[in-house]
Amino acid sequence: MTKDLEGLIAPVLGDLGFALVRVRLTGRQRRTLQIMAERADGEPVTVGECARISRALSPVLDVADLIAGGYTLEVSSTGVDRPLVTRADFERFAGHPAEVRTAEPIDGRRRFRGRLGGLDGDAIVVTLDGDDALRIPLGAIAEARLAVSDTLKPGRPAHR
Repeated sequence: MTKDLEGLIAPVLGDLGFALVRVRLTGRQRRTLQIMAERADGEPVTVGECARISRALSPVLDVADLIAGGYTLEVSSTGVDRPLVTRADFERFAGHPAEVRTAEPIDGRRRFRGRLGGLDGDAIVVTLDGDDALRIPLGAIAEARLAVSDTLKPGRPAHR
């Protein structure tokens, strides 16, 4: 269902000058549809823009009726600790510090923090402390996000 929602939401966001970062449907009894967006120009998304996105998406989502039952629509910006979701995200933010959590342990660990080195085939490369580079298969990643650092601070675009 997430892919169907993404296919419905992304064009609406594109028409408004935004890009879709992530769609999540959470909860069982009180469901929430979380839409995370970023501006195409890399500037921070304002609260007013989130409201405008919500107003544009609500009727589209109502007509499509992809979600059974009631839900709350929540639109947000990426924030400083932006999630890394797609292959393009890992390429775009190469050189930035990131935190990665894997579904299963790799070398006895599930949590890694280091500098992104981009992609190597179907894996990301993360340079850990001590300059040790680790390849993490994309399929093993449970969650990845940018980490706040001197090169990535609130109010400062993360685009290179």
